[in-house]
Amino acid sequence: MTNHDAPQPATNYVDGKTVVVTGAGGGFGSLICRMCAALGANVVAADVNGPAIETLSGEIISGGGQATAHIADVTDRTSMAALVDTTVERYGQLDVMVNNAGVMPLAFYSDHAIAADAWDRCIDINLKGVLNGITASYDQMIAQGRGQVINISSIYGNFPNAGAAVYSATKAAVNVLSEALRVESQGKIKVTIIKPTGVPATNLGASVVNGEAIIGILGDRIGQFGEHIMQSLSGSLPAELSDPNNIKYWSIIPEQIAETVVHVINQPWGVSISDITVRASGEEYLL
Repeated sequence: MTNHDAPQPATNYVDGKTVVVTGAGGGFGSLICRMCAALGANVVAADVNGPAIETLSGEIISGGGQATAHIADVTDRTSMAALVDTTVERYGQLDVMVNNAGVMPLAFYSDHAIAADAWDRCIDINLKGVLNGITASYDQMIAQGRGQVINISSIYGNFPNAGAAVYSATKAAVNVLSEALRVESQGKIKVTIIKPTGVPATNLGASVVNGEAIIGILGDRIGQFGEHIMQSLSGSLPAELSDPNNIKYWSIIPEQIAETVVHVINQPWGVSISDITVRASGEEYLL
């Protein structure tokens, strides 16, 4: 279908499904769209960045896949409802909603004067955005008798972290929203929480307010982490740390998160993978 190099799975339960992905303009979201389309899914790429998703959908279509670009703001309930309406009008169903859009404004409480606006935006996107994605798709999935919601959380949502109070709180909220949805809709909607560890190769770090705030999740390993970051940027990272087949593999890449999401989608309707943490075996993160 498309020219993506990911290996083809032995079974394909993605083919024919309609998959909506928020935050599809880049990072995990774009990759999830490409991989699902390559397996025969009808993909709806949603983002506030119209040119990015138009380019993405155009590339998928030119590669033989099915894709629709839809400008949507996850913080706006009306916008998310319109996203679902467009999806159903175009493809007749909504099988999978991937609530992927997110920001990571790490900052200490002492940074509140400069972080307040970023924290508000984080709550609107990470928490309200996921809630809006759930509620926008809920009625359609219940009416169909089946559906799947995949929410991108984080290891930051596992425990309180110095330097990540607001971000961690939003991701903990994603976990609770997800589990409550699973309980309320059991037998009709499959619910999955994906918890990546740090993925330096994404642009998520661009929303960090205070770079020192990452210490809460690294502790006394922060020096080693910083060294590896510099080596990675300079192209001098030891080969064993960049080889996913090596137990010392240092940092996952966006493709590995996207592949995990596609793996969760690529299951029979009766099999629900509910909670996955994806990490590199040799990483420095403590949680």
